Amino acid sequence: MRSVRSAAAVVVCTLGVATAIVVPATVDGDGDGGRSGAPDRRPQALRAGHETAADSCKKPEASLRPSSASGKAIKRIKSREINGHRVGKLIAGVDQNSYRWGYRDPATGDLTGFDIDIVRAIAKDIFGDPDAVIYRTIPTSQRIKALQQGKVDVVVRTMTINCDRIKDVAFSTAYFQAGQQVLVTEGSSITGYNRTLRGKKVCTAQGSTAEAELDKPETGAEALGAIKVKPVPNQLDCLVRLQLGQVDAVITDNALAAGQAAQDPSVKLVGSRFTDELYGVAMNKDDDDLVRRVNEVLADYRKGGDNSPWMRAYRKWLAEDFGGAQDKPAPPDPVYKD
Repeated sequence: MRSVRSAAAVVVCTLGVATAIVVPATVDGDGDGGRSGAPDRRPQALRAGHETAADSCKKPEASLRPSSASGKAIKRIKSREINGHRVGKLIAGVDQNSYRWGYRDPATGDLTGFDIDIVRAIAKDIFGDPDAVIYRTIPTSQRIKALQQGKVDVVVRTMTINCDRIKDVAFSTAYFQAGQQVLVTEGSSITGYNRTLRGKKVCTAQGSTAEAELDKPETGAEALGAIKVKPVPNQLDCLVRLQLGQVDAVITDNALAAGQAAQDPSVKLVGSRFTDELYGVAMNKDDDDLVRRVNEVLADYRKGGDNSPWMRAYRKWLAEDFGGAQDKPAPPDPVYKD
């Protein structure tokens, strides 16, 4: 039987104790604190060995081929010291409020979910111990800065691979396919991402692909006649606004919204997804050996058909909430650029 939590439980989830990163939201080279879709004002000079985003933008999901070799990034992670003590742990940027993906189990206080399982698989490969992880909770809008400033080694947080983001960070191969969809309260007259949003207040998370979609002049909020409210730091903040009646709809990844609808019977997904997006593990652009190592982990994660680690994680965390939305669930095929 499906476990349905109340709207209050969703809000309570945000109160779990965690080590959080708050990266200063100062304007730097990208001009927007890492927000997807903003003009890139950085110099065009490239680091040796990296393609431009324009060169790879036809397939932004193309990543480096897998390798188990240890380079400078892996060596840095293994020899890490904190306060003068060698810790030997992976530092992962995650969410603690996305039910089924990265959330704090109220019964145990542990971080769990589909994304957390991937973090644990990476740690096990590098250290032989899936618990060799320091988790840092990061707002949606600060994922890129956390990587650029070396606050975390990886971000595993339902992060979509796209042409704007590959200018600033490197991605693994894709580990899940999702898309943008509309979340509303029961009884709403809104039927999807269409003209029924006219005059309605819509909420998105800052730095999300949903925000970029709503900013598009021909198909975004202005074209639909919707009222875009000021973006919030985390997608869960939009859900709370929806529950309180402060907005009429939330635009977000259907993968996240499915979990929220499972928690709270007063909200539901409407219409069909209107984008196709691939989630990847994000890393610093200079950490090529770590990218290859993570891709090695994901290659193993996909192996085994119905008994693969990916399928076991899908059945454990996502199958019940997605229902028939994914008739034949399977991990995306990897795409390589070298």
